[in-house]
Amino acid sequence: MAKAIVQKITMQDAKVKFGNIALTNYYQVNFSVLKQTITNYLERIIGLSNSRMFLSREAGILCSEASLPASAFNTSEVNDSFMGIPQEFANTRLYTDIDFTFYIDNDYSLLRIFEGWMDYISNGSDVDIDDKSYYRRFRYPDDYKVDTMSIVKFERDYGPQLQYDFKNAFPKAINSIPVSYGTADILKVTVTFNYDRYVVNRTLKSRNTKSGILGT
Repeated sequence: MAKAIVQKITMQDAKVKFGNIALTNYYQVNFSVLKQTITNYLERIIGLSNSRMFLSREAGILCSEASLPASAFNTSEVNDSFMGIPQEFANTRLYTDIDFTFYIDNDYSLLRIFEGWMDYISNGSDVDIDDKSYYRRFRYPDDYKVDTMSIVKFERDYGPQLQYDFKNAFPKAINSIPVSYGTADILKVTVTFNYDRYVVNRTLKSRNTKSGILGT
């Protein structure tokens, strides 16, 4: 059994360690282009002709809050391998939903895209939405999931980066948006996304390189 070693830390050591801690406000969110069927629906039903490029180019800039993803294992317990000692073994990788908060532009394009995207998912019936006999029919996942949604975490010197690619993502929920009289504030919306899995791409760049956010 390894023995714990207590050692003295000098002020210089503390400066070196705590002077290189990562910060929370350097990140960028990216969306792959929406499928053509979704953009056609948004243009036909909601009148949005720029949704295809708006989401891939503007949404990431308007993302005011994001989270790096959580991950866990589902486990099975085994009690008879060693007497009196229960053990757990991983059997399934679990991926939890992730929230992104966005500033809403003054023509509500981003909010209308997310609302329309969710409406497209559940609006596969041929009955007019205003008809009394209207019902919900959900589309196939391949029709409404985007190939990749990503968040890149970097630092002010554009050194080592982490890029989380979320595969087959779609909006699962739009949180309520409070409005009120009184002091004006920026309107924001939080959208919960579900995804099949994520992949971490670790990018190592020299700390004196400042050519861009994404590295290869």
